[in-house]
Amino acid sequence: MNLVESLGAHRLLAIVRGKNPAAALSTVRTLVEEGISAVEVSLTTADALTVIRQARAELGPDALLGAGTVRSAQDAARAVDAGASFLVTPALVDGLEHYGVPVLMGALTPTEIEAALAHGADAIKLFPGSLGGPGYLKALRDPFPEVPFVPVGGVDAQAARDYLDRGALAVGVGSPLVGDATDGGDLGQLRARAAEFRKTAAGETP
Repeated sequence: MNLVESLGAHRLLAIVRGKNPAAALSTVRTLVEEGISAVEVSLTTADALTVIRQARAELGPDALLGAGTVRSAQDAARAVDAGASFLVTPALVDGLEHYGVPVLMGALTPTEIEAALAHGADAIKLFPGSLGGPGYLKALRDPFPEVPFVPVGGVDAQAARDYLDRGALAVGVGSPLVGDATDGGDLGQLRARAAEFRKTAAGETP
């Protein structure tokens, strides 16, 4: 799977995390049903590996289903074994190139970005994006014009539009999209938020 091409096509990565495994699985299922095809299940989710394993069984081998908050090679090994087809880290993590899946590696500063690329990152998770905002991404585009950035952290619909307008490959969206769905909240409201973010990612007015 070419992670960069896939994220560039969809422009949206949904981030699922929560305390209720069954609700987290329902959230993944609903997001995919609503056309948000790139989904990351954070390893901080209760029983995250089971959620990933069950989601993979339901969605099939080609689904863009990844594991997030990967902080070690051990995390990576367990996530890939459960069915994750890409890995997302909050920071620089050694040894992930051995698992044969694309990596979206967390970085913030120019030095960290260079280090993440040297670690084999396929794309850069700009995190926490809220610290510098869309203006910071715009500034980074000058020295790093070829680097695919995915801002994550505090990305609501307006920030998503601003990031994408400033050259982000895609945006990673957690609670502004998922809301309380992973705790058993209304899936109808999740569907409505998903529709809004899909329009935003497509450059439409919600």
